Amino acid sequence: MDALPLLLDGLVSALTPMNLMWAFLGVLLGTAVGVLPGLGSAMAVALLLPVTFRLDPTSALILFAGVYYGGMFGGATTSILLNTPGQASSIATTYEGHKMALKGRAAQALGTAVIGSFVASVIGTLVVALFAPVMVSLALNFGPGEYFALTVFSFVAVAAVVSGSVLRGLASLLIGLAIGMVGIDGQSGAARFDFGSSAMLDGIDIVVVTVGLLALGEVLYVAARGSSGADLSAIRTGRAWLSRRDWARSWKPWLRGTALGSTFGPIPGSGAEIPTFLSLGLERRLAARRAKRRGVPNEFGRGAIEGVAGPEAANNSSAAGTMVPLLGLGLPTSATAAIMLAAFQQYGLQPGPVLFERNADLVWTLLASLLIGSVLLLVINLPFAPLWAKLLKLPKPYLYAGITLFSVLAVYAINTSVVHLVMLLGVTLLGLAMRTFGVPVAPALIGVVLGPIAETEFRRALAASSGDPSILVGSGISITLYALVLLAAVVPVIAGVRRRRAARGQGAAPERESADLG
Repeated sequence: MDALPLLLDGLVSALTPMNLMWAFLGVLLGTAVGVLPGLGSAMAVALLLPVTFRLDPTSALILFAGVYYGGMFGGATTSILLNTPGQASSIATTYEGHKMALKGRAAQALGTAVIGSFVASVIGTLVVALFAPVMVSLALNFGPGEYFALTVFSFVAVAAVVSGSVLRGLASLLIGLAIGMVGIDGQSGAARFDFGSSAMLDGIDIVVVTVGLLALGEVLYVAARGSSGADLSAIRTGRAWLSRRDWARSWKPWLRGTALGSTFGPIPGSGAEIPTFLSLGLERRLAARRAKRRGVPNEFGRGAIEGVAGPEAANNSSAAGTMVPLLGLGLPTSATAAIMLAAFQQYGLQPGPVLFERNADLVWTLLASLLIGSVLLLVINLPFAPLWAKLLKLPKPYLYAGITLFSVLAVYAINTSVVHLVMLLGVTLLGLAMRTFGVPVAPALIGVVLGPIAETEFRRALAASSGDPSILVGSGISITLYALVLLAAVVPVIAGVRRRRAARGQGAAPERESADLG
């Protein structure tokens, strides 16, 4: 296979002292900005773009790739410690990661996150390097109908599996879809749910939603509970090294998350949110089956390490997958990839099929630098996991005051608008109400992220077919996804019927036994 020798040549070029320095700096900067809500790797790359103009293209793109990978893990740090995702791709990590932190296993959660990120990054990069042409052809098969089917599949899977309760999950999903519809309609230009405010025409930013629902919603919920909340100062920070049991529970979720991320990463428009939430839902379902088979309590919902290992692996492997449409098609699938496309154009390079022929040295050095960045990510972050975990030792008033301060600053920094702070307050009160009444937050976040995409692709599909709805089921990919949707909706119903029958059977058995004795 020609790809392997080319990748080895790129590795030799990437291991020069200068390129190693840029990769190290990129991973370090990416990790630093990843822990700050509202910044993320996209903003970091955007700020570095004019600074790196005098660098040669290879060094600049290696720096950007390091920032991209570092930001993916940096967002997990605050997700685990403070229940505040640094970026949207880290939302799924909050649900089990923060509960692990509250149980005194913050260092183990950070450890499985960074090791899972390393494993997924290496495997994902190798998959991209060796099978890029096949993955490009797969991405080309997705049209508007397939994109819509993909979003519907994500809706049902997350609402039915992650939430535990289908009814509450669907209610939360509808809340998220309603929030996602605020603003100007992209097709007709009509204003929707703007309440007469020009600031609402741009919609409610995802940073406002994630910070309000997850971070400040949790702060208010903890404050409302008062002394009944968790005592964070008594939490043991522990050590980063995973026990043998942690390794046994993590390695399969790492591989499953890597497979999901590598599958969805090359698909334009899918983003990292879909595979991370699908990984969380998959691990939750598998954990429930294991617990039932072994007759032990299900740890999901109380800090299961699988719920951190799987989503973090899916996150980083999807980051590697985004390089496929970026390099092979010139099509960015994330905000960071879009800015990297601008960097290519800044140097007079046009990503596409011919890029692998005209600028092969640059492409393979860039892919090799992703492998190096993965190693640096592990070396930099794993030893510091216990140090990060010590943040939870801060007194609760200071800790939550700090969360509130940084959250408000992150939202205000979007466009220095007080109206965004009012939006934040409204979303925060909504998050408090959802926690109070036991409505899950995850489906709402998925609705906010994927709702606009689903609406746009649905209308694009109907426009392309002149209103013929058969385009929505006009390919094998769409039919397969809808079949999975039907399966995901029917299986919980069948399982519920079986549980009720089993319960009635157990209740009837003692009655028959007492009748026989009589």
